[in-house]
Amino acid sequence: MPYLPISLPPGVYRAGTEYQSKGRYYDADLVRWYQGALRPIGGWRQLISTALTGAPRALYTWRANNVVRWVGIGTHSKIYAIEGGVTVYDITPAGFVPGRADAQADVGYGRGAYGRFSYGDARPTTATTGVLDATVWSLDNWGQNLVGCSPDDGKLYEWTLNPANDAVQIANSPTNCYGLLVTPERITVAIGARGNPRLIQWSDQEDNTTWTPSALNQAGEFELSTPGSLRRGLRVRGGSLYLTDADAWLATYQGPPLVYTFDRVGAACGVIGKGAAIAVETFAVWMGESGFWIFDGYTKPLPCEVADYVFADINRTQGSKVTVVASTAFGEVTWYYPSAGSLENDRYVTWNSRENHWSIGRVARTAGDDSGVFDRPILVGADGVVWDHEVGGAYPGAGT
Repeated sequence: MPYLPISLPPGVYRAGTEYQSKGRYYDADLVRWYQGALRPIGGWRQLISTALTGAPRALYTWRANNVVRWVGIGTHSKIYAIEGGVTVYDITPAGFVPGRADAQADVGYGRGAYGRFSYGDARPTTATTGVLDATVWSLDNWGQNLVGCSPDDGKLYEWTLNPANDAVQIANSPTNCYGLLVTPERITVAIGARGNPRLIQWSDQEDNTTWTPSALNQAGEFELSTPGSLRRGLRVRGGSLYLTDADAWLATYQGPPLVYTFDRVGAACGVIGKGAAIAVETFAVWMGESGFWIFDGYTKPLPCEVADYVFADINRTQGSKVTVVASTAFGEVTWYYPSAGSLENDRYVTWNSRENHWSIGRVARTAGDDSGVFDRPILVGADGVVWDHEVGGAYPGAGT
């Protein structure tokens, strides 16, 4: 009996009912479509022998001036530097204030009027009740030094690659900040500075210890006219993109005396969490509360053929844990997110930006970074185990 060829378009289609997906792949796990072929994704192996302390929610790779490669990882209670992907150093600053491993409902004693609700009934989200996000660091490099900020500690830290010393607060920098970004102009930006969720404050150019504006420097600040709260800053073509939980803003460098101009470039396009946005090649892309968005000079929805599947089965209370990792070797952007029945990231959704199709699967990762500095992508799980990805055909813990 002769074989009959079955030619299906690449990618998974989960919009609407299963019947509406006829003629398409409906489910997948640990596979990708690349250059017209369906193939398995690369496996992974443990990179370091010991697990890190705390819940890792940010991972950043960079290269020192002496070409030594480093990995920075921020957990809710620690910050680590891994030299060459082998030797681990705990560089947690003295006096660091730990955050939360998990997002928590902000419904403590006294948060509402006495007797407003029936005893034992779940309370709705109101102006006085909400969600306290899981702790997600901002990590970047200032030259060869690692800089970072945990939103629950609020200080901007710098580490000078000396394993004998811990990271220290950047002199004169603002406190009670949500995050940071180093711009293409080598200006350090404090996001949500001084406890103001709309305030962007920046240092002088080439000097991250000068924060007080004067006629002799380029330090300054700007409060966005936004209904949202700042979540993430990204370096993009043409400037720096700032995402809130409601909209998007582009900062364009002008030089003195204004230094930056700020333009709102998107509305009703907020990011679901601090780690859910990434700048790749010539665009930035992020996951929102109910869809995906892309900025390539303009902000617009990113059509997704598996959106129904993703957003019908996501733990929105833990949405601050969503993290995104690019794989430029395959033209992929992958979000790891918690399914509705999980407290931790246990699912992924991948967009192939070059061929414009989507895939889904089950892998538990909480942060990662693309290859480039290292030969392969490096990712970490909630248990603190660091993994070297796209290597071999073994998938420890996959599907659990």
